[in-house]
Amino acid sequence: MSGLVVDTNKCVGCRRCVRVCGNDGIEVTDRKAHVLDGCISCGMCVDACPVGALKIEKDEVGGVDLAAYHDIWVFSQVSARGEVLPVALELVGKGRELADQRGCKLVAVVGEPADAGEQNAAKLVAAGADEVIRCRDDRLALPDSEVYAEWLVALAQERKPEVILYGATDFGRELAPRVAVLLQTGLTADCTILEMDLEKGLLQQTRPAFGGNLMATIVCPGHRPQMATVRPGIFAVPEAVAEGIAVDAAVAADRVADVALGDDVTPMVRVTGVEPKNAEGSITEADVLVVAGRGIGSKKALPLVRRLAELLGKKYGCTSGVGCTRPLVESGWLDYSHQVGQTGVSVAPKLMVSVGVSGAIQHTSGIGGSQTIVAINEDAEAPIFGLAQYKVVGDCLEVLPALIARLEEELA
Repeated sequence: MSGLVVDTNKCVGCRRCVRVCGNDGIEVTDRKAHVLDGCISCGMCVDACPVGALKIEKDEVGGVDLAAYHDIWVFSQVSARGEVLPVALELVGKGRELADQRGCKLVAVVGEPADAGEQNAAKLVAAGADEVIRCRDDRLALPDSEVYAEWLVALAQERKPEVILYGATDFGRELAPRVAVLLQTGLTADCTILEMDLEKGLLQQTRPAFGGNLMATIVCPGHRPQMATVRPGIFAVPEAVAEGIAVDAAVAADRVADVALGDDVTPMVRVTGVEPKNAEGSITEADVLVVAGRGIGSKKALPLVRRLAELLGKKYGCTSGVGCTRPLVESGWLDYSHQVGQTGVSVAPKLMVSVGVSGAIQHTSGIGGSQTIVAINEDAEAPIFGLAQYKVVGDCLEVLPALIARLEEELA
């Protein structure tokens, strides 16, 4: 069995392993180290041991014919309105790039109700999918991870994809681990960079680690498929989709492979009703986003932030919203659904106005997809200015009223 192993013949009970462990994963009794349930096999204690008494053992990989796996799949989640989510289109765009490098097909996998139209397949083909594997069944009308997992696992076991990518939505985060367990493979969550090692055929999955202080690149060398979830807004939507370029219906239909859901798949949950938790909609869907940080001073400044977002939405005739950094959520000024960053949501608005945000890596890791960033901060050295196209050095409580007055004058 894999995990941390102690060589009691070498161990001298120096307790250095205990001092470096941050997970209560090891203890020393009777001058010998003992592994506890908290051990995550990180290897910190192995590096710290002066006598080489600790090591990480890994199970031998066997029985997996890596050459039998091919193609890159994107699980294309559909919204309650029956439309493929933007994050699926973003992943198809990135998957197209990876598939071209790998020299394989890019396949979009989508589940829909029985009466769905053809628009989703057309969008996925326009985004760059070589093939769309589609299952139409009313059991897929609701985001039931058990039903979807049974369908995806059976499909993956039959067709053997090399890579499966998922959007890190609430449902994607529930579905992907279930599929990984059933397929006995690995999964990297919340990736921000995906690259292909062409020599080894490995998907290099990079994500923030240790509170965003460093980036960890993870590979899955001995199991297939390689799987990762990616937050919405990390990659750009393909230009053809963003520009509304349509795909000929005959071309789209020629690339669709319809498959069936097994008769023995039975939903274990019955939904009696759905109540939206946020009537304002998700900030990930906003074209214009005003993001507030601690620099706004107090909760009393939030009406100014909301007013600026409202006016910008009216000026450009688009959806707008208000986001914030983690300290504002922790202070109770705004709900968690507004939090932008590593522990919140990733956003990719056409215009983002950053108000009183310093620009810590935990926040900026979630705004990389923004097309235009305007930053307002009284600290001329604030890291956020390194990402902004337009920079205003000044007190946001003075700049905001001036901006609002100017917009109100234009819209009057």
